[in-house]
Amino acid sequence: MSSNAEQSSEWPTAEHVPAEELARRQGVRPVVSVDDLARPDLFESDAELDDFLADLYASRRAGAE
Repeated sequence: MSSNAEQSSEWPTAEHVPAEELARRQGVRPVVSVDDLARPDLFESDAELDDFLADLYASRRAGAE
């Protein structure tokens, strides 16, 4: 059995960067309103949205079995 130190030395190392710093570097801003998350043109048609929702509901039911 290998130790965590042995395992981690096998993996490429990267500098740990806190989430706040990553957000600052990428120019990410906090969500002020749920309207910031709205994407009215996400689906090209009502049929495409209906297909997406049917698939979503089916996958949720399949996971509940």
